[in-house]
Amino acid sequence: MNQTQERPKVVIVGAGWAGLGAAYHLVHQGYDVTLLEAGGYPGGLVAGWKTAQGRAVEAGIHGFWYPYRNIFALVKQLGLSPFTDWTRSSQYSPAGLEVESPIFQQEPRLPTPLGTFLYTRFKRLPLSDRLSALPLLYAIIDFDNSDAAWRRYDPVTARELFKQFGVSARLYKESFEPMLLVGLFAPGEQCSAAAALGMLYYFILAHQPDFDVVWCRGTVGEQIFRPWVEQIERTGGRVLTQRRVTDLILKSQDGGDGTQVAGVVCGDERFEADAVIFAVGVTGMQKIVSNSSTLRQFPEFCDLMNLGAIDVLATRLWFDRKVPVPLPSNACFGFDATTGWTFFDLNTLHDEWKNEAGSVIEADFYHANQLLPLDDEQIIAKVHQDLTTCVPQFCDAKVIDSSVVRLPRAVTHFSPGSYQSMLSGRTSVSNLFMSGDWIITRHGSWSQEKAYVTGLEAANRVIEQFGIGTSAPIVPVEPDEPHIEFARTANRSLRDWSSRLLPSLWLP
Repeated sequence: MNQTQERPKVVIVGAGWAGLGAAYHLVHQGYDVTLLEAGGYPGGLVAGWKTAQGRAVEAGIHGFWYPYRNIFALVKQLGLSPFTDWTRSSQYSPAGLEVESPIFQQEPRLPTPLGTFLYTRFKRLPLSDRLSALPLLYAIIDFDNSDAAWRRYDPVTARELFKQFGVSARLYKESFEPMLLVGLFAPGEQCSAAAALGMLYYFILAHQPDFDVVWCRGTVGEQIFRPWVEQIERTGGRVLTQRRVTDLILKSQDGGDGTQVAGVVCGDERFEADAVIFAVGVTGMQKIVSNSSTLRQFPEFCDLMNLGAIDVLATRLWFDRKVPVPLPSNACFGFDATTGWTFFDLNTLHDEWKNEAGSVIEADFYHANQLLPLDDEQIIAKVHQDLTTCVPQFCDAKVIDSSVVRLPRAVTHFSPGSYQSMLSGRTSVSNLFMSGDWIITRHGSWSQEKAYVTGLEAANRVIEQFGIGTSAPIVPVEPDEPHIEFARTANRSLRDWSSRLLPSLWLP
């Protein structure tokens, strides 16, 4: 680094959890930060906006689970109180109510996974089917989020994994596949077994309270991102919207050994940079690579074109009367063969609608390929019918307003074999760093928490490179419970020993 350069210029591309996380920390460490967002609002997929009638909508509802320790620490640091209390949830099929979950942290603490197994209230699923999941515990222990474990399990589909370990057909269809449809947004035959194990362990199985969740009391954009952006700007950062990156400018490093980024191109605009952090989703990154003659020079960026993304449909319905919904958050399965969906009682969750005369319901559909071509009237009619199947009182309620938000290729598809094409936080360009919920990290988190954590990791790599500032503290995931750690240690020892004496029994 040039010692006369007091404030290195950092350009961050993407203003979601990862980008804002990196920007917020770096600007507080004295860096000259410019944050570029292609859309009209900071926040990426969780940015909210107003309809023509002035009603708040967003691109789907996002929960904040018990293990989101870094996001909860951030919100406290920002001085915000955006969340509801811990909420209970339920699960529906076309046959009616299937499962109710308690607030697990309020139940007597049991060693994992006993609490999850005993306290979840299944209405129809027989005990014999639930017990068929026990052999799967070996795979959960064997999958320790290491690179070796990802490469071992990633080529296998989640459906193949569950079948191989003897999970009953009914347990798979009524429990595991619904979890995959709303957790990884795709049916089991389209999900990586590694991603399935990582997601299930992080959100459900690692510790008894992990499935407990809170929600924003309004849109995440208004409750968290707007004040977060304001603090970044007050500290000296620039947040620029409607800036779509089209290319990068490279220069040779001193001595000609390798290359560095010198700037970011947005159409006719140029932004000088001493370091660049990409903080966009898979689809956004693929668009940038497709347009960038610079990035196409690097095989790692060409390889990420192998990654996929999944369609999401977000709807919001306003009814002419209040319909009592037993619990505020609900997951649904069995209505469409390859689609999962959730619905939320916003009269309970959002402050804005607590005194509304009629029900306000958000219904979000994942892997919604077959729904996106429908017109709005067809979609709203389907949502109304599906809600009525779950809560029959919706039959007599009339939809008086609605919002339909189509989100093609909106969320990462963790498909079998995708791990080999994902990028790590560091790239072959020494001052170009990656972040986002699809980036390889050993932290162990998922979804919004993972995106935020990888943003902090990218900020720390910038600080490491320039030697200016203090690294952001990152709260690790809660350690494995002692019996799980013992089992994993023993399994690793056994695997190391057997690999020296026996041929591999599972294709790498």
